[in-house]
Amino acid sequence: MTKQQNILIIGAGLCGSLLALRLGQRGYNVTVMEMRPDMRKVDISAGRSINLAFSDRGIKAMNLVGILDKVMPLCIPMKGRMLHDIEGQTILAPYSGREHEYINSISRGGLNELLLTEAEKHDNVNIHFNKKCLSVDFEKTTALFKDYDTKKEFIEDADVIFATDGAGSALRQSYYLGKKFLFSFSQDWLTHGYKELSILPGENGSYKTFKNALHIWGREAFMLIALPNLDGSFTVTLFLSFDEGEYNFNNLTTKEHVLEFFEKYFKDALELMPNLVDDFFKNPTSPLGTVKCAPWHYKGNTLLMGDAAHAIVPFYGQGMNASFEDVTEFDKVLDEGHQDWETIFKVYQANRKKDTDAIADLAIDNFHEMKGHVNHTNFREKRNLEMAFEKEFPTEYSSKYSLVTFNEDIGYRDAMLRGRAQDKAILNMLADGNIPAVTNIAKADLKNVLEDVKTETENMLEDDRIAGLK
Repeated sequence: MTKQQNILIIGAGLCGSLLALRLGQRGYNVTVMEMRPDMRKVDISAGRSINLAFSDRGIKAMNLVGILDKVMPLCIPMKGRMLHDIEGQTILAPYSGREHEYINSISRGGLNELLLTEAEKHDNVNIHFNKKCLSVDFEKTTALFKDYDTKKEFIEDADVIFATDGAGSALRQSYYLGKKFLFSFSQDWLTHGYKELSILPGENGSYKTFKNALHIWGREAFMLIALPNLDGSFTVTLFLSFDEGEYNFNNLTTKEHVLEFFEKYFKDALELMPNLVDDFFKNPTSPLGTVKCAPWHYKGNTLLMGDAAHAIVPFYGQGMNASFEDVTEFDKVLDEGHQDWETIFKVYQANRKKDTDAIADLAIDNFHEMKGHVNHTNFREKRNLEMAFEKEFPTEYSSKYSLVTFNEDIGYRDAMLRGRAQDKAILNMLADGNIPAVTNIAKADLKNVLEDVKTETENMLEDDRIAGLK
């Protein structure tokens, strides 16, 4: 298969810009069309996801393209969750019992700008902005665009088209509306939406609260989170029902009602946010949904990647990392030496879809965990036990969170199945009184407890195998 073929990528977000960079490195002729202006010249954050959680699967992708040394200065390590109770008391819950395992807060815009700049260093990669894709003719391998600068429409021809144009993908819509083949599509919305707020920097760029953590105010039916930025600010996100409960996005319509809500449930956060009311009424309220579809490809002509193929809710901090892993997994298939794009696309989807379905389900699970379960005694005792296992026996145990976040060579589906089995084993044993509080377990006895957990986990995994789940 010749590398002189012309590849069109629709969308220059995180996945599209990384894909352009990698395919450029491999020698393909790449054209990228992006509907937004060049973010290196115009501020386009507009109150939406200005920072993200960057972890080992994303790090693996940055190593693949050789720019990790340029990415890490954009990162702030977050060692764990800082849990804020309703009285304003805090406790730091580490992500892992292993010191070297943590996630990073990173600027979406900063990382995207870096990827665009690195991709454009290759003469065979060309990126065009203000070009909105209206539709794709996946049989002819052409795409119809509107140029926002000239207001004119034009058709772009290519040998193969990759769509990395996000949850509202024009290619995916063309698959669905074209009715040329059997295309399955689901879009499931949470009853909750989100609104971005902020904690501004203190004097001289200082941080008004603990810097190296992901802060969570979990209140069962809703929650607030905050991630640090390099300038001393925090990006704060409120997750709240649109129309259920005493307080919801539909009834928080006045300054007084918003302040009453925060005073009641997030008092310590409110003290850090004199700008709350301005942010609340300026920034949009956005929905949260999961997209699953199949197939991702049409013959050897077109392929969906990233959120265009599998948009997920943000509660596992894996949306960006999963999209980056798409590129590393696709790159592996290219290394296998298949002679046509159709085979490459089929192999890639067969390898990948089970994992993207799994992380979508895990993200929903973590939504419920973050807003409520973190406050429950049995959940905290389970996490304390897992932290002890990871600290004392670092090569013998990894929690579900660690399997997903810090084990980049384990697929999401395998991590989910093992992690869920471990969770169920430990919670059952705690409920049955078969495990004492971790503070009462001597190190020698902790090993015995770990072996019991392993045995019970394997029994549950065997049940899954018999049921056809593994």
